[in-house]
Amino acid sequence: MESRKSEASTLELSPPLRNGWLERIFKLSLHGTTVKTELIAGLTTFITMAYIIFVNPNIMADAGIDHGAAFVATCIAAALGCLLMGLYANWPVGLAPGMGLNAFFTYTVVGTMGYNWETALGAVFVSGVLFMFLTFSRIREWLLNSIPVSLRFAMGAGVGLFLGLIGLKTSGIVVDSPATLIKLGSLREPGPLLAAICFLMIAVLSYHKVFGAILISIITVTLAGWGLGLVHYEGIMSAPPSLAPTWMAMNIAGVFNVSMISVVLAFLFVHMFDTAGTLMGVAQRANLVNADGRIENLSRAMKADSASSVFGAVVGVPPVTSYVESAAGVAAGGRTGLTAVTVGVLFIAAMFFAPLAGMIPAYATAGALIYVAMLMMGGMAHIEWEEATDSIPAIVTAIMMPLTFSVADGIALGFITYVVLKAGTGKYKEISVSLWVLCAIFIAKFIFL
Repeated sequence: MESRKSEASTLELSPPLRNGWLERIFKLSLHGTTVKTELIAGLTTFITMAYIIFVNPNIMADAGIDHGAAFVATCIAAALGCLLMGLYANWPVGLAPGMGLNAFFTYTVVGTMGYNWETALGAVFVSGVLFMFLTFSRIREWLLNSIPVSLRFAMGAGVGLFLGLIGLKTSGIVVDSPATLIKLGSLREPGPLLAAICFLMIAVLSYHKVFGAILISIITVTLAGWGLGLVHYEGIMSAPPSLAPTWMAMNIAGVFNVSMISVVLAFLFVHMFDTAGTLMGVAQRANLVNADGRIENLSRAMKADSASSVFGAVVGVPPVTSYVESAAGVAAGGRTGLTAVTVGVLFIAAMFFAPLAGMIPAYATAGALIYVAMLMMGGMAHIEWEEATDSIPAIVTAIMMPLTFSVADGIALGFITYVVLKAGTGKYKEISVSLWVLCAIFIAKFIFL
């Protein structure tokens, strides 16, 4: 029986796949998959991450970027990233502008720090170039290993808290208060109520593993808003809007300012650690780990990810990064870059749905932001809570991001706290050279800027 099964599987992967161009590019038979399986996996990944084509333009519009251009830039940047990941690294990973990083771009760099969005794009471009440089050298491994594990997890969780606060604020669930700084908004208003319903709907559907839970919830709440007269129908499909407002609009010269160092480092660190964690997690699920424990083509996957951020800045979006939602496609059988290429092609097709993206209200995307924020905070579970010199800096990092409304300031305060506590308790060996340097830079930033 086993012999017959083996023969059957060999015949199944034989002509035309074994000698076809798809087989030569993606090595389908080597990874034990088929074209049909990869296409289904690609569709699965796309549906689980398609919410970004609605969420990211809304966030970018708050920075002053044309909504239509931001929509097209999101689709193009995601498509380029997916195609590069699939064709160069042969990994089943989808890429798109990073959640959390887009909020930092708009609400901190542009909103709080007062830079225009062109300069913020310049910072994204520079951080992407630095990421590429680190990826093509051994410095990346040294830097990844030199940053304490507790701070790595805290950065992801802090970005999640920051993203959640953005969602709560934009939906009106929490509002400003002269007496208490923030307070609960009125849940009798349709916007906050629909945002809360969207969040709860996503959580329930995700618990039951409903396919495309986030996308279904966003569209459902949008339809509810339309029924209440809050959303106006503008059509479903049209020719893509012009990319001209954001194409090559980054102001690189404006980045060479001392006050922008922390911004570039924030983009770099969050992107680098988020990418490393996502890729290693997906590699385990996709059986891309060799017998000796090495991950197949990990270096190529990192290079594809870092290059995608540079291309993303050129078209006009925040750092493009690998999406953990790719695990859904892997669970559906995706094992090769054909899955990622399928996702890229679907993002290209999505450009023709600009009217639909324009109708999605802020309260619908806010529900998605709050839910994604909850997922990102899960990293705090991996922190050594009994070791105060690890847990306290992690808490400072995570908490201060939303409280200062700045990812960069949260990272800086967390790193300073870590170095001071370790040095103050005599644990000098746990402080790497890079941490001493970064701590000095961050202290100088707070003193002189």
